[in-house]
Amino acid sequence: MNMENASSVTEFILMGLTEQPKLQLPLFFLFLLNYLVTGLGNLCLMILISLNSHLHTPMYFFLFNLSFIDLCYSSVFNPKMLMNFISKRNVISFTGCMSQLFFFCFFVGSECYVLTAMAYDRYVAICKPLLYTMAMSPQVCSLLMSGSYVMGFAGAMVHTGCMMRLIFCGSSIISHYMCDILPLLQLSCSSTYANEIVVSAVVGTVVIVSSLIILISYALILFNILHIPSSKGWSKALSTCGSHITTVGLFYGFGLLTHVRPPSSSFVEQGKFFSVLYTNVVPMLNPLIYSLRNKDVKIAVKKTLKRITK
Repeated sequence: MNMENASSVTEFILMGLTEQPKLQLPLFFLFLLNYLVTGLGNLCLMILISLNSHLHTPMYFFLFNLSFIDLCYSSVFNPKMLMNFISKRNVISFTGCMSQLFFFCFFVGSECYVLTAMAYDRYVAICKPLLYTMAMSPQVCSLLMSGSYVMGFAGAMVHTGCMMRLIFCGSSIISHYMCDILPLLQLSCSSTYANEIVVSAVVGTVVIVSSLIILISYALILFNILHIPSSKGWSKALSTCGSHITTVGLFYGFGLLTHVRPPSSSFVEQGKFFSVLYTNVVPMLNPLIYSLRNKDVKIAVKKTLKRITK
């Protein structure tokens, strides 16, 4: 992809989270800790899944990819954000900004589709247990996962390509800590109407389709659970879905709070706050959500520790 356009702007200035000098160093250490915990948590979960054969199932195959996406996703903007806390001039080149936008859109889009595939996996496991092995075969899982990455890549190409056709000739100050779509559209000297239509169409389609599949999957799961006679069966079915429901709720909830808000200056700071929850907190919480109350993961941890201490 050619990263050049007709803009006179060759670099952008990121405003960051706050302009207060006293908060820069504390925030640096806070977000450094967040980045280390996120990276270590997701990396450990990926290693556990790889080393333990009893975790080589469709659910953990998707979970492995979810952890991989979260690990990469947090690495798209965190290093630059940490540098900005201790730098005097928070500059990012036009090429760097477009690259950051592309990978951000790619990993966010891919995560949407992976969470959708995980909902379908839970539906088959609970509602069609006799067909589970065939319906969620390695070939099907690989196809779903490949499709998630391809669709994420396509969405990222569309967003980045549309952004690069705009002309930036005025202010180069981005009122954010990263290159996101909406803050960049506000800086354009040319018409952003087509971009806004594309953003609405692409994001709307992804959110609506994935949300419908997730909701239908869990509606069918709930209907099936209501017909389970024993309370033990109820709790088992709900426990297999609890972690995924929590992750979906956090991902879509904070995502909506970040991007669906009135376009007024009073909501800029609130938008940054919700964006931090969306981009920094959710990737950190995912490995904790899937491991703290998960018996399979706990067994894997014990086995791995025994191997290390032998």
